[in-house]
Amino acid sequence: MIQRKVFFWSIVTALGGFLFGFDTAVISGAEKAIQQLWGLSAFEHGFTISIALIGTVLGAMFGGIPSDRLGRRQTLRWIAVLYLVSAVGAALAPSWVPFLLFRFLGGLGVGASSVTAPLYISEISPASSRGKLVGLFQFNIVFGILAAYLSNYLLANVGDISWRLMLGVQAVPSVAFLVFLYQVPESPRWLLLHGRLAEGREVLSIISPETVDNDVAAILTSQAQSADQSESLWARQYRTPVLLAIAFAFFNQVSGINAIIYYAPRIFEMTGLGQGAALLSSAGIGLVNFIFTLLGVNVIDRFGRRKLMLVGSLGLIATLGLVARAFYTQQFNGYLVPVLLFVYIGFFAFSQGAVIWVFISEIFPNAVRAKGQALGSSTHWVMATVIAFTFPYFAERLGGGHTFAFFCAMMVLQLLFVLRLMPETKGSSLEQVENTLVMH
Repeated sequence: MIQRKVFFWSIVTALGGFLFGFDTAVISGAEKAIQQLWGLSAFEHGFTISIALIGTVLGAMFGGIPSDRLGRRQTLRWIAVLYLVSAVGAALAPSWVPFLLFRFLGGLGVGASSVTAPLYISEISPASSRGKLVGLFQFNIVFGILAAYLSNYLLANVGDISWRLMLGVQAVPSVAFLVFLYQVPESPRWLLLHGRLAEGREVLSIISPETVDNDVAAILTSQAQSADQSESLWARQYRTPVLLAIAFAFFNQVSGINAIIYYAPRIFEMTGLGQGAALLSSAGIGLVNFIFTLLGVNVIDRFGRRKLMLVGSLGLIATLGLVARAFYTQQFNGYLVPVLLFVYIGFFAFSQGAVIWVFISEIFPNAVRAKGQALGSSTHWVMATVIAFTFPYFAERLGGGHTFAFFCAMMVLQLLFVLRLMPETKGSSLEQVENTLVMH
């Protein structure tokens, strides 16, 4: 049974994921009104949509620094402030340039929360339920995306200020996030690594009273071993977790997930569906993503990370292969491609979607975990940006067949990666995982 307080702390921290999802998706309802209001050219419009993504990449790259220096909890509070300022500022922006600035700040919050929130939850979770608790972060991202779509739909017909309300409503969960964070303690591992032994021990005694002495001893032993080693993430002994994090984040995006989520209506129209049916189908993708993420998060501690990835890889290879075949043969048979992509989303959400933030938060030792999380997260976001920018070009130049065949081939490589290189971290403490993966 997960200790009630630990579950509450995890839920509060995972609110950062809800805001991450909401902030990413909410712009979809406001972008046309913004383009018309300020008379933006195609380039300016594209820059307006992607400015938050640029902030996200930078937030992910540098999010590990405040996590190490200020602590996980203090960094999460600053992230909540960024979300709040971004929501209110973007909603009230008098002109284009201030709007860009506030959307950029929101992007920084998204990037930093993708580093700090999974990191914090992994450090407060008992080994037996860590997958489920860190998985709450991914679940909340998907829930935030769904909430943004619903909120946009409800506010669509309010009038000229619709788009301002769509962006401004994010202030409500941002304030809740900030207030609840004052009920959350600092990470016990961060406290112990910074010499605050009594405080660290006190938090660990709430998390797992039976094993507190063993946990403190294991963390301090890990710290002593790390003290003899370089604090640089690129030191030789960290080679295995670094390669695992980069490969995992890389495969997450070359599955084509963001291309399909961002461009679902366009893909469906390529298969001959009308615009209304295409929009309806893309709303269905959000719902399928939500349901299968919930399923994956609930079974990740029972079946383990590798099993979910094996099942997901096989499902992704099959669905992407069939979509590529449909484009090559031009046999779309009504709803064939949307149905295949729904199944694809289900397999993705159950595997990569549920596993990525859990796995990356587990594989680095205490001394460099924040830097490692930042590396995995920034790799993910750089690849997301590359795929989102290049997909329309390649889909137009190469056609749907070649594009989806490329994603399918990448998933074959992912399957080999899981079979040959991916370790199982289920049920092991963070210090046990460290002993397995780091050369001491």
